[in-house]
Amino acid sequence: MTTPARTLALFISDLHLQASHPRTAQAFFGFLAGHARHAEALYLLGDIFEYWAGDDDLETPFNAEVAARLRDLADAGVKLYWMAGNRDFLAGQGFADAAGLRLLAEPHVAAFAGTHVALVHGDAQCTGDTKYMAFRAQVREAAWQQQFLAMPLGQRKAIIAGLREGSRAAHTEKSYDIMDVAPAAVAALHEATGADVIIHGHTHRPALHQDGQRRRYVLPDWELDEDPVRGGWIAIDADGNITRHALDGTQL
Repeated sequence: MTTPARTLALFISDLHLQASHPRTAQAFFGFLAGHARHAEALYLLGDIFEYWAGDDDLETPFNAEVAARLRDLADAGVKLYWMAGNRDFLAGQGFADAAGLRLLAEPHVAAFAGTHVALVHGDAQCTGDTKYMAFRAQVREAAWQQQFLAMPLGQRKAIIAGLREGSRAAHTEKSYDIMDVAPAAVAALHEATGADVIIHGHTHRPALHQDGQRRRYVLPDWELDEDPVRGGWIAIDADGNITRHALDGTQL
């Protein structure tokens, strides 16, 4: 019987964790206590939270529990890496310390079994959505973040709630193509990083796209509180095999 190659890394994104979606949160906690414990590293590639108002929101019981569950995994010896998404880009060193993880800038290039993989959340490659790209540039500025984080937590949450509502309304007016990654942006990422493999989330359109030697894996979002139920992750083993998995671990 052939022994399976050890798992070098798992990748997840777009869980949009929130207290009002308890089934999704419990599925994530089960993943951390189960499949993730057998990996050497776990990469969280953005939008793990539905929103993050600042590290002072760690006192919220739900946020504290998520951080504690991640810390348990880190204490078990699994290396944890965090990349900001468009919903949780304000997660900072305070959160990283509480959760036992390392913050990554994007793009981040990592080598697994000789394969160089470029990791991004994916929103920066949606260049066709010009309004969003302008908004993204604004809120990623250090001066904007400093001013925003200086506001009282309750005020920040109210502003975020308004932005989320506006985002939902805007999505109904945008085409799928505009909200997807742009081929030119993907090609530019391949060229800039020298990586033949890209892994990202954001679009909620899980798939493997292949163009010659170049591969792009798109992570699924997680949703267990509303239909259709969905979720899953990507794995890389010690032989360099990259596989996509459903919520129950089944290889797709």
